[in-house]
Amino acid sequence: MRLWALKQEVLGLYRRILRFSKTWEALSGHLVDTVEEQKYIKNEAAKLFRKNKKIEDLELVEQHIKEGEARMQLALHYKNPYPRPVNIPQNALPPRGKKLKKAQKRILDQAKPLYLKSYDDIT
Repeated sequence: MRLWALKQEVLGLYRRILRFSKTWEALSGHLVDTVEEQKYIKNEAAKLFRKNKKIEDLELVEQHIKEGEARMQLALHYKNPYPRPVNIPQNALPPRGKKLKKAQKRILDQAKPLYLKSYDDIT
């Protein structure tokens, strides 16, 4: 029962994002920018929903739902649909030419904000 409810919530979120993209207006007010940003929102949503469609872990699905809602709220607040940059702690990066240690990887994972969790393997 819980899985079915989550699937309905995911589909509802996808519909909201698509509606959100149709009403989006670029901060610059130029039609070209508006169309480009609307296209970005639709393409980004489709790409991430396709990438995460096979996830069956309920907690992970809930995290992705929160991520989608957070990205929509950030886009509305900042009037910018693109992901915000991440501030990485200085001690999290290894010196040039060195490998990433476990502790540094953990710090990087903890520093990643909720709205970028789906970008783990996207370069």
